[in-house]
This record gives sequence, structure tokens and C-alpha cells, in this order.
Amino acid sequence: MTQYDFIVIGAGIAGASVAAHLASKANVALLEMEERPGYHTTGRSAAAYEPNYGPRPLLALSRAGFSFFKNPPADFSDAPIFTQRGSLVIEAKGQEHASQTFIAPGTKLTVLSEDEMMAVYPILRRGYANRGFYDDSTGDLDVGLLHAGFLKWFKQRGGKLFCNAGAQEIKKVGGLWHVATPAGTFTAKSVIDAAGAWGDKVAMMAGVAPIGLQPRRRSMGVIPLTGYPDFMKWPFVVDCEESWYSKPQSGKLLVSSADATPVEPHDAYADDEAIALGIDRLMTATTLDVTRLEHKWGGLRSFAPDKFPVVGYDPTAAGFFWLVGQGGNGIQSSSGLSRLAAALAMREKVPDDIMEQGLIMADVLPERFRHS
Repeated sequence: MTQYDFIVIGAGIAGASVAAHLASKANVALLEMEERPGYHTTGRSAAAYEPNYGPRPLLALSRAGFSFFKNPPADFSDAPIFTQRGSLVIEAKGQEHASQTFIAPGTKLTVLSEDEMMAVYPILRRGYANRGFYDDSTGDLDVGLLHAGFLKWFKQRGGKLFCNAGAQEIKKVGGLWHVATPAGTFTAKSVIDAAGAWGDKVAMMAGVAPIGLQPRRRSMGVIPLTGYPDFMKWPFVVDCEESWYSKPQSGKLLVSSADATPVEPHDAYADDEAIALGIDRLMTATTLDVTRLEHKWGGLRSFAPDKFPVVGYDPTAAGFFWLVGQGGNGIQSSSGLSRLAAALAMREKVPDDIMEQGLIMADVLPERFRHS
């Protein structure tokens, strides 16, 4: 039985990325309960980089990763990870108040009139919106390449990946954590809980108090589109109340009602009513007449009670490290968040470029849930 410095539980984007950074300095085992990494959430992402979307700490972490996405190291990916695509936030009639909240933390936003919105999104229904907010710094992220790049780094740096290795028992004996799995028992000085929707369940298995993590299901529909030869150039579009959004991807149009239904951790399935609602709102906002749904899927987004990520050692359980609660921002925050987590796990200085984005450490540390 090999002893490791770190056991990382969960090989989605959070676990794979932090494990990749740690493997350059430590002996790391990465445990995945499924037969392949990234099955539940990472592989079901809408794959957008939206640095003006999300709560305060995730804005900072997402922005800290932009240079990495734009110009990844040569040994990380041999193809582009980031492809520019503008984002259009629509202030529909009656959403004047919501727009102030939505765009308050934004940067590089250009206010567009109805005619200007229709120039970039020609299917917009006239009279639907007051104005729009356009951001041309956003884009698509190739989630497969990004995830594969971190796993490649991890393996090149000596890390060991074990699939079909879901934790069955976690206990601490003699200062070491022991994690029993179908693939064997692993021991380490520290355990990193990157289990996504299962984060609280992993913690309780280890005898650590949960933080109140809430998985929420989001459903996506895929619509075939004809008659619009340039539609792949359309922006990511969302309304100010985030009641629907759409995005071109892989020659189709993705649409969602942005549902966030509280659920237990599970292999998420698409909710037909949520997808129908998203399509109805899309048709209300645009001139599209959707007659066919080609595909659908559901994914899980997990939130801490304050909607901020949880990153750091639990003050009540030595060697137990939280890396959960990205709330649907796990892909775009992965570069910044993984470097932050690796620094905290190694008890090193947080990289300056992350702090320069305005990150407040008290926003992310698990101590905020451990007040007496």
C-alpha cells in the first residue's frame, strides 16, 4: 500500500487541475468513482468563458485564468482552448432593476441599442428588450482539451490516477488518512475533497461536518438550426434575470431555462419541463420557431450556502482540504482556482496575479462555516 502526500477525491476539472499542480511537488493519488474522469459535471458544461458572470471570488479566479486559456503552455495542449465569442446580456422589458445587479461587477461592457443588438443577434424580436450589454472579451472553452491537458500534466509529473475508485470508507489513523475504495486502500497526510455534488457526503464519511453544499440540476436542450448560415458567429445570449440563455455550439444551438433545481447527488438527467420552458422563453425573445429538439442533457452545479467556493483546510479536521462549491463556474475558474488550491494545500504563498484580481481570502476559506 503506497503512502501519498495527497489523495484527491474526484477527477473532474477541480480535482484534475489541482492534482496536476500538486504532482510537480508532491506524491499524489487521484481517485475517481466512475470508469472515466469528468463524467457527471465537467463533461456536461456549456463551455463558456464569461469573466463578468458569477459571484465575487469566482470573478477574480476566472479573470486570473484568462492568459492561461488564451495562450496555454506548449506541453499542455496542441490546439486552442479558447475561441473568442461575444456575450450579449439582454435587459428585457421589466428587467431594469435586475440589470443593475447583473452588470454591476462587469468590465468592458458596451451598451447596445435594439438595432445594435440585432446586428450581432439578428433573431432578436423587436420590442422585446430595452437595451443590451455586450462583452467581446468572452469566448468558448474547449472543456475536453482543458480537462485532458490537466490530466496529461498530472500523469507526466508522476501522479497516479485510479478510476472505479469511489471512496467507501475514510478514516484517520496515526496522523494519516486512509481511503478505502474498490481499487484498494490509499493513505496520505492530506485528503482533498474535490467530489463536486458529493462533497458533503465525502466529508461526512471522513467524520468532518458538512458545509451545507447544495447540488442543483441544470437542463440543456440542443436545437438544430437551418436558414442562418452565420449563426455560429452569434454571441452567448442571456437575459438579465437569467431566466434563459442560448449559445451556438458544434453546429447546433444550446438553450436552457437556467434552471437550478435542488437535488440529491445523482447522475443528473434533463428535466423536460425545464427545457420546454427555456425553448418557450427563447421563442418569446426571438423570431425563432423551434419545432424539434435534437438532444438534451442534465448536469449538476453545486453551491455552498453563500454561493462562494470553499477552498482550504478544514480548521476542525487536520489534513482535510475542501475544494468544492464552484456553482457552475468550475471550468472558467479552473486555472486560477487550481493554482490557489495548490498553494493553500502546500501552505505556500498565493500567486500574486490571483490576489491582484481582488480575491478576498475570507470569501473562500472554510473557516467561514466553522464559527462557534
